[in-house]
Amino acid sequence: MEDYAARFDDLFFSLAQRRGFREYLTGLLAPRGRNKTITCLAGAEPVAGAGMPGVQRLQFFLSESPWEVELVNDRRLELLREQSATAPRDVGVIVIDDSGDRKDGTATAHVGRQWLGRLGKTDNGIVTVTTVWTDGRVYYPLHATPYTPAHHFTRGRSDPAFRTKPQLAADLAARGKEVGFGCRAVVADCAYSVSDDWYLALREAGLAYVVALKPHRGTWAPADQPHAPIEAAHALVWKDARRPGDWTPVERHFVTGTVKRSV
Repeated sequence: MEDYAARFDDLFFSLAQRRGFREYLTGLLAPRGRNKTITCLAGAEPVAGAGMPGVQRLQFFLSESPWEVELVNDRRLELLREQSATAPRDVGVIVIDDSGDRKDGTATAHVGRQWLGRLGKTDNGIVTVTTVWTDGRVYYPLHATPYTPAHHFTRGRSDPAFRTKPQLAADLAARGKEVGFGCRAVVADCAYSVSDDWYLALREAGLAYVVALKPHRGTWAPADQPHAPIEAAHALVWKDARRPGDWTPVERHFVTGTVKRSV
């Protein structure tokens, strides 16, 4: 790990920053039995250990120390492109998703009442839009950007600076392509299928896409073919679970060891 961390040393201005980077990297990679909060990353007890020197040092490094996160991320992606085991291939895809965390109060940047997919409900929190590159062999994150709710802007959703999640996602996908992570397509769940801006932005960037559709949302197709998922489902022959007809059995394996079978 020291050899890897040393590749970032020129991006930091002091020995303390370089040490902070190593402590942070160690905390991220080390196996932990709980969520990786600041205390967890520093190997301290939750709440009671918040005042320990190691926790305070890591907190300062992440929130106050003057280093550029984008430069560090660019170097990380550069190292991934250099290694044959992780170098991007054109057969890969860029996966778009967003993740939300609950956050109390209103003072924190980007916080607002919005849909938090991780919790499965609308609540006060922060949502981050992310892109991941994968080719089936390996996968790793590319870029991330926080979504800023409309109430943070003077003119709300009509403010020129306001960006929707699909717009942010399209920008990130185009950025991934620009820095060398070519792909067959950009893929996303049905939350992005309702945004015409998302489709247009990807087309302008020259990126193909595969997006899940909501059951009743239609897409272009010849007049004699199904236009919405529910129409396509009704057009398929189904007898029963043992004789699925036109349906294809699917078995999904999760990292937890869970196996789910469906058609």
